[in-house]
Amino acid sequence: MMAWLMAGLLFTPLAWAALSLLADFRAGWRLAWFGMALQATVAVLLWLAIAQEGGFYYPLGGWSAPLGIELRVDGLAVTFILMTATVATACGLHAGFYLDPDKPWQRYFWPLFWFLWAGLNGVWLGADLFNLYVGLELISLSAVGLVALGGAADALRASLRYLLAALVGSLFYLLGVALVYGQFGTLSLGGVAQLAGEHTGLPGAGLALALMLAGLALKTALFPLHGWLPPAHGIAPSPVSALLSALVLKASFYIAARLWLELGEPQGSYGVAQLMGGLGALAVLWGSWLACLQPRLKQVVAYSSVAQIGYLFLLFPLTWQVSEQVSQQAQQGMTLQVISHALAKAAMFLAAGNLILSTGSSRVADLAGVGRFLPFSLFSFGLAGVSLMSLPPSGGFAAKWLLLQASLASGQWWWALVLVAGGLLSAAYVFRIYRASFQEASGQDDFHHPPRRLEAIPMALALLSLGLGLAGDQVLSVMGLPFEEGS
Repeated sequence: MMAWLMAGLLFTPLAWAALSLLADFRAGWRLAWFGMALQATVAVLLWLAIAQEGGFYYPLGGWSAPLGIELRVDGLAVTFILMTATVATACGLHAGFYLDPDKPWQRYFWPLFWFLWAGLNGVWLGADLFNLYVGLELISLSAVGLVALGGAADALRASLRYLLAALVGSLFYLLGVALVYGQFGTLSLGGVAQLAGEHTGLPGAGLALALMLAGLALKTALFPLHGWLPPAHGIAPSPVSALLSALVLKASFYIAARLWLELGEPQGSYGVAQLMGGLGALAVLWGSWLACLQPRLKQVVAYSSVAQIGYLFLLFPLTWQVSEQVSQQAQQGMTLQVISHALAKAAMFLAAGNLILSTGSSRVADLAGVGRFLPFSLFSFGLAGVSLMSLPPSGGFAAKWLLLQASLASGQWWWALVLVAGGLLSAAYVFRIYRASFQEASGQDDFHHPPRRLEAIPMALALLSLGLGLAGDQVLSVMGLPFEEGS
């Protein structure tokens, strides 16, 4: 049964993408209802199956590596699959109500949306380096197309910058993959990890790991390689921005984390671990500071994404030559941070889209008075901000608490300072939006009120991000030990 569920997660969105290409926006929207319900159901069934039976490994067509394509699902992968189903369904529902169906370019939203979903599931289920690359490229090309949907000059410019960054990142990753294959003769993650453990300190393997991490860092918009991200967020429709921040960035980081945890110990180094952690720390501080200064609402949220992604890269130093308990704390903190950020940032972008739709402007200064007219969306924005600020009982608090414990237990106290400073800076830019929204300005009583269904979706995501901290033990119990081989 699990093999059929895994195949469904990959091939159902591809089939829906093909069908959506033949339909206009409205027909694609009606088709999407059934597709999203089907994908969410399959994700829940697979999550329940993994919770009961453990990880699962499946060679497509019965051909094992190196000839065949291997799929692997464990507790971590299925948790990310369920996260993707939740966020993608919410963004798809919001897009159906938010986007203008009469604009000709919008008809391509649904095919790109489904291709993106298929690529994400391919990354979560992938078990070899090349098929992970295929999934990553499907994600990148779909995301570039979604950014360009508006057809305006600014949208095309931002999408071309995104495409260039994606191509350069892919080039570095592929060079690393070629070196891995030349060194070990296989691209299976399990096989490479086993051979790397038997032959430590190989210069070619270390260079391959560095190249792949560099390419994936560019795709994840890690500081200082984040220049392509804010323009893409700023010009894309809000549901697209939510997908980019909540899911697309996580796919490349997921691959980087898997590479590090399987190859970092035998082929990595202390310097690489500290460098990745240091860049993550700079991302937290620099991204948060720039978020406090941005004049436009979506740019505030975009630079917040740069900052929140930085926390994830603390995984590298906190799992390098530490005790198993500390490493597990860091991995659990990373997992909760990925999920809580996905829920909170999707809620934030969707709520920001509602606020922009209401005021007719993307400027923070033009939010004056909107607090009285659109309190529901503003409250959703604030609830999502609670998770970013790491306040209890949110998922962001649980994630950063685990990372804080890991940093102190490993003797790397300087990362704890980054966690505290990042939380304070997050509060600064969230409260800045609230301050602007509750200011009164003359002539600002002509706000448009979006439909309630547009406000309900970000509220649901924000509540999930808030409640994740209360359900963290259940999530982590299913996750188990990350990145284990399925059986």
